[in-house]
Order: sequence, then structure tokens, then C-alpha cells
Amino acid sequence: MPNSNAKFHCNHRGGQEAGRRELVSRSLQSAQHCLEDQDFGTAYAHYLLVLNLAPELKASVKETFQFTLFKWAEELDSLARIQDLFNCYEQALELYPNDEVICNSMGEHLFRMGFRDEAAGYFHKAVKLNPDFADAKENFYRVANWLVERWHFIMLNDTKRNLTYLNAIENAVRSGCKSVLDIGTGTGILSMFAKKAGASSVYACELSKTMYELARDVVAANNMEREIKLLHLKSLDIEIPKHIPERVSLVVTETVDAGLFGEGIVESLIHAWEHLLLQPMPKNQDVSTGDYGRVIPGSATIFGMAVECKEIRRHHRVGMQEVAGVRLSNSVQFFSPTYASAGSEETVEPYTTEKLSRIPGGYVPLTEPCQVMTVDFNNLQELKSLAARKPWKLSLPVTEGGILDAVVVWFVLHLDDEHALSTSPSEETCWEQAVYPVQGLLDYSVKTGDTVMMEVCCQDCYLKIQKFSTLTSECGMDFSDRDDTLSLGNEAELCNALAGLQTTSEQDGNGQVCVLESTEIALLNNVPYHECFKAAMGKVLLSLNPSKDLQSMEVDGHGSGMNLQESQNKSSLDVAPDPLYILDVSEGFSILPIIAGKLGPVRAYSSIEKEQHQAALNVISEANHLPKETLEFWLSHLEDESVVLQRPKSDKLWSFIILDVIETSGLIQQEVMEKAAISRCLLHSGGKIFPQYVLVYGMLVESESLLLESAVQGTEPTLGFNIGPFINQFKVPVRVCLDLSTLPCLPLSKPAELLRLDLMNPLLNSSSREVKVQICKSGQVTAIPFWYHIHLDEDHSLNTSDESSHWKQAAVVLDEPIQVQVGNELVLDVQHHKSNISITVKR
Repeated sequence: MPNSNAKFHCNHRGGQEAGRRELVSRSLQSAQHCLEDQDFGTAYAHYLLVLNLAPELKASVKETFQFTLFKWAEELDSLARIQDLFNCYEQALELYPNDEVICNSMGEHLFRMGFRDEAAGYFHKAVKLNPDFADAKENFYRVANWLVERWHFIMLNDTKRNLTYLNAIENAVRSGCKSVLDIGTGTGILSMFAKKAGASSVYACELSKTMYELARDVVAANNMEREIKLLHLKSLDIEIPKHIPERVSLVVTETVDAGLFGEGIVESLIHAWEHLLLQPMPKNQDVSTGDYGRVIPGSATIFGMAVECKEIRRHHRVGMQEVAGVRLSNSVQFFSPTYASAGSEETVEPYTTEKLSRIPGGYVPLTEPCQVMTVDFNNLQELKSLAARKPWKLSLPVTEGGILDAVVVWFVLHLDDEHALSTSPSEETCWEQAVYPVQGLLDYSVKTGDTVMMEVCCQDCYLKIQKFSTLTSECGMDFSDRDDTLSLGNEAELCNALAGLQTTSEQDGNGQVCVLESTEIALLNNVPYHECFKAAMGKVLLSLNPSKDLQSMEVDGHGSGMNLQESQNKSSLDVAPDPLYILDVSEGFSILPIIAGKLGPVRAYSSIEKEQHQAALNVISEANHLPKETLEFWLSHLEDESVVLQRPKSDKLWSFIILDVIETSGLIQQEVMEKAAISRCLLHSGGKIFPQYVLVYGMLVESESLLLESAVQGTEPTLGFNIGPFINQFKVPVRVCLDLSTLPCLPLSKPAELLRLDLMNPLLNSSSREVKVQICKSGQVTAIPFWYHIHLDEDHSLNTSDESSHWKQAAVVLDEPIQVQVGNELVLDVQHHKSNISITVKR
């Protein structure tokens, strides 16, 4: 009988195995049929079954499984079945836990849905699994800029800032503050300062998952993981005794931005005083500090100054009435978001930030620095009263005549009675300054003796400065008092004063308001850009339709100047030519379709999406007397807005297509070469893509600033604490949004052509190239800044590093500086992948 049982079990196992193989075979066949029918969901289910039944097939079906997963995920995404999408990826990663392609794709879906922390984790894992995986590297670099903002590196490299905080914390601990809470700990450096100073209990909270995990690694590397309790929480959610056992005697924080209040320090400290801190020390009493609570920083003083600055002006005010022959209607008022925030119900940051010491063209102070306000972070009632305080008037006497462009704000952070940090533009500081652009005045000129007036308030966690006005010296009106009432001698004096007062309200309510991003306003102010496009577009239109209508147009700045309406009305007997079709898919607000419309009979399609922008373009089109059918909005004609590049009509092709090739940050737009390939198929004979090709230029420089802004340089600036290796995991090889004209650097070579991107002739493209660069000055090569010459055609080009350019520049920062001597030659390996340019030096 034993032999019979063994035979039975053997036959049973054999039958099971045969059945498994049959099921796997049938499922593979079914999956293939489903793929042919584009039934990706069912195909995916079949592959799941196959891989669970036959793990030995993982390697052979891997690529097909990936393809099926990605197609099914796209379908789920389009149907908004988000949970099902993530379930599929989790199942796939259980089967292929170390597959960099699946990790990267999962990260892309998470990033598109706004889960940046989680996306970063998957991108980071993909790069670790395959350091040469270009897609994952590019994705990780992009998300790293969001998660670990570049100012972390700059501040950690600021030895003075770190030492000042350390000294203030040591003073507090020595005076009796033994329990410490670090709010918004970042890398954990202030918590480690507290522990080094001798605090018995240290707690630290951090909301960002990425920064919390980074702080955890940093604290462990410095052997303090048992002494510092890290909380992945917002401070407002900390409860006693759930998260910390009792109230603390010291809160340390640096949750301040360039405008002081923008990171929520007031709200978090109000909560801390009410729920987490010991009661404040009574004033003028000699008692033990350890029995009471206090905050570092203890207080702050905010200063302001009116300035003239061309760079700020061109990013926030449209400075002309006509651009390349297009009249900008008086019925349209352009503003940047900072102006719109004044009357907005939404919480919009009311300022931009600039490092004034490095702003292109510099700035001119129009007034002396003036104290705007002070705030005591150790006074709960004062903190509570900030938001409830009524707006107050502030007046700045003009000491230097000029053009009023902005009020610049900075502060002094008083950590305690002995230690302070200033963010003044005249200080060597890691901080930028807050810039409140002045908009909406009829006259921006001021002269010595005038007064700049404004209203100040604290609202929505921001310091707001708004309602700017200027008071001329002739009116003799005193606005120095912050009280709203005005003391005037007589009625005549009042009338005279009001006549001299220029306020923002004089334009309010008139015409169409159009809010543009500051980069869009800078583009509108870029005269060479529009003139260059006008000439290049006119050249193409003339070659495609050489009628007398086009020949009479002012294409290259010459000709009769006869406009389209005059040309068309010249003779009612003339037969109107068929219109040429043009498509502008450049991002943001663009008047190029209207410029094209003035050059001849065209149908110009704009791809702008915002209704406010469309309304403004329509007003400008009417002001230039273009027929209604000239300007249309392309997205309203599309059934699927994700497929922007397609024929204008089934029987028509485009005369030219305008593509956005370069981001304003200085990087190449993503998928631009793919878009160019599609565009070439949509052009009729003689049609063009603008630009036709782009040349990338670069040079070798020595720049300590770029090093400090890109990675933590050793342990010296962090006062011996080991932080660099951990945060430097998030460094990116390319720094963006640079101004080469003011970048502190020493050029070591002349500019050299690095790469050509040809949108019209792909045969001239190469994804990689070796470039020899001659050294003309001895030094250390630390970075390679690069910029672009954008060629609309052979005769018309734009340089993105020009003074009038609305584009910034970028730079590749080397991992290790290279010592060079005059006469040396370096060989650069230049590669282009999607929007990423990598430049490495071949030893």
C-alpha cells in the first residue's frame, strides 16, 4: 500500500503541474489577444495570473508586462480611477520590487497628482537601482527642487548664521532652558545645537516627509537619535502628553521667509504659547529662567525702502503702448499677481523675492530705510493682535529723484539681547529681500521732497504693503503721522494736496484687467523678441502668399506701412486670397498671433487657456482692427486637449507653428523634439517651425557662489555636524534661474557652441557631442553656465542671455572642481535627453 500511495501522490502532483502549465499557456495567449484588441485591463489581469503561477517567467515577459501596465495605468488615469491605478502599481512592484522603470512610472503618476514627497521616494529608488537611467534622473532632479529647496544649501553653508543661532541657543540653555522644541526642524541642525548646548530634552517637528526622513538620518549619523525625538507633524498638531510629555521651556525656530511672516511663524508661535510652552517670564523680575518659557528668535524689526529698479519694473509693468506694430489697447490693464493679491479673497503671496545685491542693472534707493514695524515673539498678546490690527499708513520721504518701482523689505532677527541676524541688501547674507512692486499709478516719477505713501497690514500670515500713492512736494501735506486723520490748514490747502496725490485708485475699474505672471510681463516688454518674430513670420508669409497685400506690409521695418484693413479695402474688386493657417503653442500669454494677423490674411490660432487672457487678446485684436475671424483660440476647437498638435482642418495644413523651446528658467522644454517631429508632419510645403533650430552655448567659470548654492561644503560651515552627505543626496547638477550678468564668477574660457537642436531638420541633430574648450585664464573650473541662440531662421535669432531677454540662464555645477592653467584644453561630453542637458569633463 505505501508504494500505491506514493504513486498516487506523484500522479497528482504531475497532474497539477500539467494543469498549471496549461493555465499559464492559455493565459499568455489570452493576454496577447487582449493586447491586439487594446483591452489592456484584461491583458494586465492575465499577466498577473501568469506571474503568480509561474514566477520563473518574470524575466521573459517583463517588457510586455511593463507595456501592459503602463497602458492600463494611462486608461485608469483618464477615467480618474486613481485607487485602482495605485493598486496596479503596488501589485507590479510586489512582482518586480527592484524594477527602476516601474518605480519611475509610479513616481510620475504620483507627481502629476501632487504627491511630491511620495514621488521623490520612487524617483530616488529608481536612480539608486540604475544610476544611468536618464528618465529617472531627470524626474528626480525636478522633484528635488520642490522638496529640498535650494535655500537649504545656502543657509547651511552660512557659517555666520549657524554660529549666531548656536550662541543664542547655548545662552538660553545655560540660563536654565533645559527642554527644547524645534519647530520646522529641516535638517535638525538647531535641535543638535540644543543638545550640544546641554539641553536635557529635545523635540523636533517637521511636516515635510522628505525633510523629516532626512533629519532622522542626520540625527542618527551624529549619534543623537536617542536624545532628540523627531515628530513627523505640524507644530499645530502636537499634543501634550500624546507627543511630548510636558510643556517646554524653549522653542527655537527659523520658520521665516523673506517677508518674515510667510511661513506661518505667528500662527505656530501663538499655538506654542497657548499649548506647548511654559508661561512667559514676568518682566523686571529676578527669577529662574528654567521655570518659564521663551522663544528664539525673541523679536524682529522690519525695515522698508523705496527703490528704482529697471529689472523689477520690466517684470511687473508693461512699459509701452505698442509692440512690433501691435497697439496694446488702453482698455486692457496688465498687472502682476502681487498687485492682484491686494483685492483678492484668495491667499496670494503679496511680494516677490530678490537678492538685490545681484539684481541685473542694480537698484537706486529713493528713500532712506524706514522702520515698518517690530514684533515681539515672546509676547502672546502682541502676536494675537497682529492679525486684528487695522491697516496703518506709512510715509517714506523721497531723498533721491527717480522712478518709483518697488518698496523693498528686510528685517533684523533678534535671537536674544546679544545675537541678531540681518537680511539687509547691504549685508553679506544668505537671505533674499521681499519686493513689493508698485503698480497702478498714473505717474511713477518722484523727486526729492516728495513722499511715497502706502498702507501696511498683517493679513493671511503675510505682511502686506499696498495702496501706494505719491505726494508731491508742492502740496505741503504731512503724512508722517500713521493716524488716518489729516490735519490741514484750510480747504484750499486740502484741494492742493489732493491734486498732488497720485494713487492706485485712479486706474481702478477702467477696462479689462489682465493678470500675468512676472515672466509673461517681461516677455511682453521684450521688444527684440517680438520684432524678430515679426520679421521671420512676415518672411514666411510672403514666400507662401506673394500677393500685393503681403508685399505692402512692413515686414522687416521697411515698406509702405499700409495696414491690412487699408490693403483689403483698397479695392472691393480684389479677390481675397485664401487665409494661411498659423498655430502658436508657446506657453503663457502671447501676442504673436495678433502680430501675424497684421501681416496679412491669416487665421491665427492661440493656445492660451485662461479666459481672462483670451478676453485681453480679443480686446487687443479689436483695437488693431483685425477681422473677428483672424484670431481664434485653438483649445476650443479640440475634442482632446491633450493632443494640441493636429491639422487646423481635415483638408488644411499649417503655414507655421510656434513652439516653446526654452523654459524661462533656462532649461529646454520637455518633449520639444517629439513635438517638433509631429509639427513637421502638419506643415504644408514651405511651412516652418519657429524656431527652426537652437544652438546651445556655454563657458567654463570659477564660482564659489554656485558651489555654495548647490551643495553643503563639508562640516566646517555646519560647525562640525555631519549634514552634507545626507542633504547632498538632493543636490541637482543643474542650477536654474541664474542671471549670468550678475553671477559672481570668473570666466576661464570664451563661450563655445556645445550643441545644436534642429527642429526642422532632425538629421542635423545629435544627442551627444564632444567639445574641446581652450582655457584662457588659470583657476578652478567649478561650473559651466549655458544659454541659447534661438534661430527663427538663418537671418533672425534671439540670444537668451541678452539684457532684454525674459529668459534666465542655467549652469551645470561640477561635483569636483578642476584646476586648469592658461593654454590647457578640456574636452566636454555634452548630452541632451528630453529637457536635460548633461555636461561632463573628460579627464
